[in-house]
Amino acid sequence: MRITVHIDTFDYPDPSVYAILWLDTQAHKWSREGHAAIALPEWGMLVPHGPNTRVAGPHGGRALCDLEGLDLSNPRGPFEGESGRAQWHHHAHQAPVSGRWHVQCIDASEPPAEHSLFADDQN
Repeated sequence: MRITVHIDTFDYPDPSVYAILWLDTQAHKWSREGHAAIALPEWGMLVPHGPNTRVAGPHGGRALCDLEGLDLSNPRGPFEGESGRAQWHHHAHQAPVSGRWHVQCIDASEPPAEHSLFADDQN
């Protein structure tokens, strides 16, 4: 399953801050589809964190963002329009910045990819 998530409305000086992430629930990876005013790598790992989903960098490690209430292990799965609070970890040693996430689109099909999307995938 592939899910497109839009993250925005952060308590941030720049009102146009947003990120659009494509979540691959099978590979437990995400890719950046669009963003503004957020330093974000091109892709990274998805880490289940209780009923939440943690967005981490390409090698796991430090959380970049926690999507509260986005439970990718739920058999019913997320639904289009579902939303919740996002906690953006802008700096490692500062409190996270609150925002919102919402599911824009869900693609339940799993066609084989012609080319690998993620840099660490082996051919």
